Amino acid sequence: MVTWLRVGCAVIAICVVSLVLLPLQILCLRFDWKLRRYLPRYWHRIVCYWLGIRINVIGKAEQRRPLMLAVNHASWLDILVLSSIADVAFIAKAEVRDWPVFGHLAQWQKSVFVVREQKRKTGDQVNEIAERMADGEIMVLFPEGTTSDGNRLLEVKSSLFGAAAAALPKAPDAVVHVQPVAVAYTRVHGIAMGRYYRPLAAWPGDIELLPHLKGIFACGAIDVDVCFGEAVDYRADTNRKEVSATIAQRIRTMLASRLLGREIA
Repeated sequence: MVTWLRVGCAVIAICVVSLVLLPLQILCLRFDWKLRRYLPRYWHRIVCYWLGIRINVIGKAEQRRPLMLAVNHASWLDILVLSSIADVAFIAKAEVRDWPVFGHLAQWQKSVFVVREQKRKTGDQVNEIAERMADGEIMVLFPEGTTSDGNRLLEVKSSLFGAAAAALPKAPDAVVHVQPVAVAYTRVHGIAMGRYYRPLAAWPGDIELLPHLKGIFACGAIDVDVCFGEAVDYRADTNRKEVSATIAQRIRTMLASRLLGREIA
């Protein structure tokens, strides 16, 4: 009874806040006002609060621009968590646009939807990413290309770092900063999750979205660590595969450290 009362209050609060902020965000998108970059952070903070998501930030986002964040991807919750601590926009696969609820949220945050099978469209989208990074926006890339079970980093696709290379001509110092970030879901109701319970937060592709969303609302107490690592400078002579390998190793180390609760060299 208490659980469903809390869920009901959370749903009402989120709906009220959305009714206030959403029309303003749509107006900002219509006229491309810079306020569109900042409003989502407040909405996501409120949503995280009512979902009971407690965020622990280790380190900080790189202050230099242009900046791309390369982040491991375990759940749709990653979007809420990252957006609540920084003014970011996301690089997403085209299918996300058609997802219920989250497809609309992604559009309202002006995500870039990449159609990987169509090279001409992909080129246009990469150019958009480059222009927005050059304009100071922080773009978030999930280099695995899909969600994991939250216990490990999947294979990182070096081709997805092409957007960083495309942004170089527009970068003031001919360098794009790529920063690794690890998002680790560590506790539920204050108790360590472990591999068995991590699917409470993680969302691998074979789990239906709505039941998982319902489970998050019912849970009401999830701890997540967000760890910012040392950025890599991407220059004209940079080897993309080497950058990809370096970023992957740093994410993997940070993720394992947060999940195990001890530093790993």
